[in-house]
Amino acid sequence: MRVTWGLVIIILIVSSCGTFRHSPVPATASRQEYIDAYSDIALREMQRTGIPASIKLAQAILESGDGNSTLARIGNNHFGIKCHDWTGRRIYHDDDERNECFRRYSHPEESFLDHSDFLTGRPRYGHLFQLDTYDYRGWARGLQSAGYATDPNYANSLIRIIEENELYQYDREMGYFAERRAAERRVTDRESDRTDGFRSREISYRNRIAYVTAREGDTFESLARQFGMKPWEFYLYNDLPREYSLRGGEIIYLQPKRFRSERELKEHVVSRGETMHCISQLYGIRLRWLLRRNDMSSDKMPEPGTVIKLR
Repeated sequence: MRVTWGLVIIILIVSSCGTFRHSPVPATASRQEYIDAYSDIALREMQRTGIPASIKLAQAILESGDGNSTLARIGNNHFGIKCHDWTGRRIYHDDDERNECFRRYSHPEESFLDHSDFLTGRPRYGHLFQLDTYDYRGWARGLQSAGYATDPNYANSLIRIIEENELYQYDREMGYFAERRAAERRVTDRESDRTDGFRSREISYRNRIAYVTAREGDTFESLARQFGMKPWEFYLYNDLPREYSLRGGEIIYLQPKRFRSERELKEHVVSRGETMHCISQLYGIRLRWLLRRNDMSSDKMPEPGTVIKLR
């Protein structure tokens, strides 16, 4: 029986690793809150258009002041794009000259999409798409040379933002997405073929990732035989060392975990005895990204009552 994460969320939270609470993005956002709010769309646009997520986020951060500028707050314009041939709504703001015309959007997401269309639809930016998507320095310098901004330090400012906030990790995440999609296809194909594991084991879903509950006596090798997978896939997907001995009742993912929780789950309050690995399994989040998001080391045990960011 296929069980969705949405249907079992309350049971899972209570029975496995504690409680959670929501954390809305405040009206005046910090840089990390801004990154958390818009990294998803930057990644989607990278997949759609090839514009590095690091570049998109860095430009949005720089142009919008972390979403706190007048253009961003009133006009939902996060990239400082002026009217040019724009026929939509407008907002006027002092920039290089007084009372200049800028594009106005109904939602911030429209600004992110229009920024992609702006770059892909103008020949002067065409050379950027010949660059490697991991070459954020080349993209930053190319944007400056193509005249995106008049600031002579524009490229250096973008590079500094990317490196100080490690935004290049989002570009690298696209390689992970490719592996995750491949794993999802493998699971779907094997489930359709009804291999031994899919006939005899209940498959559940958490954060849209397939998992089984370990039984006493299960090993990476026995699960690999049952599901037609490789042992390394299990310890890689579950952030476990090769020598780890599985215990009955553990969640074992059949696909790579995601790098953040589902949108409605933003925080988790640590209960006594919980580890960061436990929390990463509870929400289907890669341990490396959970630690990074909370500025924690892998050997640190979180104190009870600590609020852990999931997105």
